[in-house]
Amino acid sequence: MDAAIEQKGREQVSFLELRKVSKSYGEGDNLVHAIEGIDLAVDEGHLVAVMGPSGSGKSTLLTVAGSLEDPTAGEVLINGASLSRMSRNDKARLRRRTIGFVFQDFNLLAGLTAAENVALPLELDGISTKKAYARGMAALDELGLVDRATHFPDQLSGGERQRVSIARAVVGERHLLLADEPSGALDSTNGEAVMQLISAACKRGVAAVVVTHDAHLASWADRIVFLRDGQIVDETRPERPETLLEASHR
Repeated sequence: MDAAIEQKGREQVSFLELRKVSKSYGEGDNLVHAIEGIDLAVDEGHLVAVMGPSGSGKSTLLTVAGSLEDPTAGEVLINGASLSRMSRNDKARLRRRTIGFVFQDFNLLAGLTAAENVALPLELDGISTKKAYARGMAALDELGLVDRATHFPDQLSGGERQRVSIARAVVGERHLLLADEPSGALDSTNGEAVMQLISAACKRGVAAVVVTHDAHLASWADRIVFLRDGQIVDETRPERPETLLEASHR
């Protein structure tokens, strides 16, 4: 599976594709259509922001795109490889090596320090503890968290935990980043720093999808997709925003 994905990467295809993807929960009178007929393509090096009201299907779109849930209908492809043709182990390996997730609830392991949490995906993929830790520290440094590297999650503020989860998502050779409200627990300055980090990852070739309610942060994206009632209803290409740092120097 890995060799096939690597081969597909040499072709000019979108790294992430959703083709007529739907996801429903329940049955009968309790049937809920979370997303319906979603068509979305994200190229390498591109950042797509997803906006929409609560309950519009934004988070479901991410979990289906990242193989955490199977679609009810349609097809999801990552670098040209269909998730429907992958085994459970293949999907787990894909998530570990290729996809970086940022969840609203952080999903940090309580028994590991910040640095150990960031380094864990690399260690699970066979990188030595020393090298994984060094890369984890570098990712924390980019987010101004080196001095918190040896602290456990319950010793960190909500904003610090969020930044640790983002460092874990971008560490290593990830090719797809899926982030659900990555700035939700942060002030405007740190929220912008997070978007700068994600933007920098895209400049290295990472494909990224970010769910956000913040229009200013969404304007960092190459495209903004709007969801309503589980369907894409609009799309726009924003102008690059003026950063807070730039505004402070006017």
